[in-house]
Parts: sequence; C-alpha cells; structure tokens
Amino acid sequence: MTDCSSEIKELKFEEIDESYSTKEAIIEAKRCLNCKNPSCIKGCPIENNIPGFIHQLSMGNMGAALDLINEKSNLPAICGRVCPHEKQCEGHCILNHKGNPIHIGKLERFIADFDGDMGLIKEKVALKTRGKVAIIGSGPAGLTVAGDLAREGFNVTIFESENEPGGVLMYGIPEYRLPKEIVRREIRKIEGLGVTYITNCIVGEQTNIDDMFSQDFDAVFIGSGTAVANQLNLPGKELNGIIQASYFLRMVNLCQSGSLGNEEVPIKKGDVVGVIGAGNVAMDAARTALRMGAKSVSILYHRTCEEMPALKTEYNEAVTEGVQFLWQTSGVKFTGKRRKLTTFTVNTPEGECQLPFDKILVAIGSRPANRIVSTTTGIEVNERGYVITKERPYGMTTKKGVFAGGDVVHTPQTVVLAMRDAKKVAKGIAQFVDAKKLLEE
Repeated sequence: MTDCSSEIKELKFEEIDESYSTKEAIIEAKRCLNCKNPSCIKGCPIENNIPGFIHQLSMGNMGAALDLINEKSNLPAICGRVCPHEKQCEGHCILNHKGNPIHIGKLERFIADFDGDMGLIKEKVALKTRGKVAIIGSGPAGLTVAGDLAREGFNVTIFESENEPGGVLMYGIPEYRLPKEIVRREIRKIEGLGVTYITNCIVGEQTNIDDMFSQDFDAVFIGSGTAVANQLNLPGKELNGIIQASYFLRMVNLCQSGSLGNEEVPIKKGDVVGVIGAGNVAMDAARTALRMGAKSVSILYHRTCEEMPALKTEYNEAVTEGVQFLWQTSGVKFTGKRRKLTTFTVNTPEGECQLPFDKILVAIGSRPANRIVSTTTGIEVNERGYVITKERPYGMTTKKGVFAGGDVVHTPQTVVLAMRDAKKVAKGIAQFVDAKKLLEE
C-alpha cells in the first residue's frame, strides 16, 4: 500500500489559511467597535456573543472568551474555519461597509486553538441523571445535540457508521480547509463532557431504533445527514471515470489518514478532470483534484458565475489555484472507448461541442439514505426522502421519542446552519424527556 500521507503533504494539503499570532489576534480584536446593537450577532445563525468574546480577547482573557463561545457553540475551532463568514457575521459587521470587517472567524478559531494548545478550560461534567439519549451520526448536528444535552445532565451515546467520529467534518471537507486533528480535538472535547462514541456501527444493519428503545434510551436523534449522492441522468453515465465528488473527497481523506493507499483514489496524476456543479463541494473536489496531480481541472456549470451557490472566497481561491470555469454549460452525453470515459458532449452559449476528459466528478447535491427509517415503523418522510418533523416538541418525527435534525431534515446546508437546527432540537429532546420522566413518576 502506497503511503498517501507523505504524497499529499508534498501536494500542499496543509492548511492554507494561517492562524493569527497572539499579538495579531489582540490587535484585530481591538478594532471591534462594540456596537450597541451588534449586527454581527444577527448575522450569526447560532447568535454567538461575538462582541463579548472579542472584547475578552482584546484584554487577553482567553479563558473568558472561550467561556462565552461555549455558551453557543460546541465546535468553535471548526466554525472558525469553515463557516461562510462573508455571508454571516463578517458580512453583517458594520465595518464591512468600508470593506474591512473584523475577521471574526479567525478570532474564534484563534481562541479555540489557543485553548486546545494550552488546555485552559476543563468544563465541569454534569451528573448524568436527567435521561438517556441515543444519537445516530456524529456530524455537526449529532455533535451539537450531544454536547448540548451532555452539558444539561443527559447520558448521551453516539452511534457512528465509520471507524472514526466526525461525519462530513472528517470525511467530506479537505484537509487544507479543515485539518483532521482539529476535528479530533473538538470530538475529544465533547467526549470530555461524558459523551460515549460507538463507531463501526451501521444503524439499520447492526442495530435499529427499536433496539435502542429496548436498551432504555428515552429518546433517539437522527443526524445521519445526506449520504446518497444525486445522479446525473445522461447517456453514457455508466462509463468508468464518472465519479461522485463526495466519494472522491472521502477516498482522499481516508488515504490521507493512512486507511487507504494512494492507488484507491480515483484521480491520478496527469488526469484531465471535469467537475459538474458549482457549490462548495464542487470547489473542494476541483481543488483537491489539482492537489492529487490532475493535469487540469474545469468546473462546468449550467448557470452564470453570479448564480453559483459556492462562496465567493472559495471561487476566488479556486481560480488562483488554476481551476478553469465553463459557465452556462450543460451536459448532453458521455462517450468513451472500451467502457472508459473519453469525451463529454456539452451545450454552451456558442453551441454544442465535445470536451476531452479522463475523469468527471459529479457534485450536484445529495439526499438522505432510507436505511434508518426503513428499519423501524412510524417515521414518515417526504417525497424526496427527508424526515418530517414537528415544531413541538421541536424536531420530533412522526414516531414518538424519535427526533431528527440537520441535513436529514433540510436540504444540505452549511455546518453552522446544521448546528442552529440541532440546538433547537436538543431543547425539544430535553423537554420531551423531562415530560416523560414526570409522567412516569
């Protein structure tokens, strides 16, 4: 098995965005105007006390700053790196009118990393006397529910199908954007609250929701995300060389962790690669393909640059790294020789043409798998397979005691939006279990 980790380091998979030094972070924090009506909080989906933690940082009070962050976020080192700050907190910063907003994401990341390096805070572990909750999936939603409930005195167990917790944070986001050691550190922090992880456990095969209730769990949370990639239904789609972008990213992350050899990664050195789609996953796939040695990478999108769903910063970085873009370009058919992809016929503003590609990465969204809901009774989904939930208690499905949140309920969103929904579901679970215990007494 080829050692992928050394090769990937050579291909510049190390984190791109460098952190602040302590001096730089304090100088940046002192730029904050401490507005009376802070619009940055309004722009944050989880309403983080941004001026509060920035003020504490400006005085060098790192522990106090992290205490304020922990009131709202279980994953600050992750949010500080992958949140769409330009659309949220920083985009709402009053200094953004002058084009120079406070770099809130980098400050949040600095505080979380400082604590991770120095071990400033050891949270008190609440007695686990309030109830027992099972969580399916350890992505942003599952980890958020786990952390919130553990702090409130619930005994929480997370069931994860992979051999390591983290979900999309571990297997879907490239190392250069989110180092996996950072994810592991945040996971250990939540484990320190008393949360138990059971890995290599596929709910719907080794166990199911009914089994969990028989093990005296008071409630179950489904946070399994959207594991099934959408297919591109074009002639020739069965040819070798047409690959789901999410699968490619997962293979690279597994390779980088040493779980797979480099030969398992479907993009090879010298490949001419096309990426269909223009969301953040498409940008990640394109930039990762270049790091794996692709000769060229082109993103094909059926709309204009102004209509792409990806963040502008992600697009700018992709352009800087050499990704090419073909706008208003839609697929017609794939063709190949000996069952292997050779060309992709597309419609462009100039007419139909054939483009030579060795590999095509498909990044046009995903949807939930039905393995979990199909192995128990009473959980209803909509026509697209998303779990239907109630407003009261928030997040409960049509099966009593079973809750769901994040991407398995809504169309795929950002990490922080999944967290916002999960925090509301955690409150719903707490209300339900408290009422259940009261009735039992």
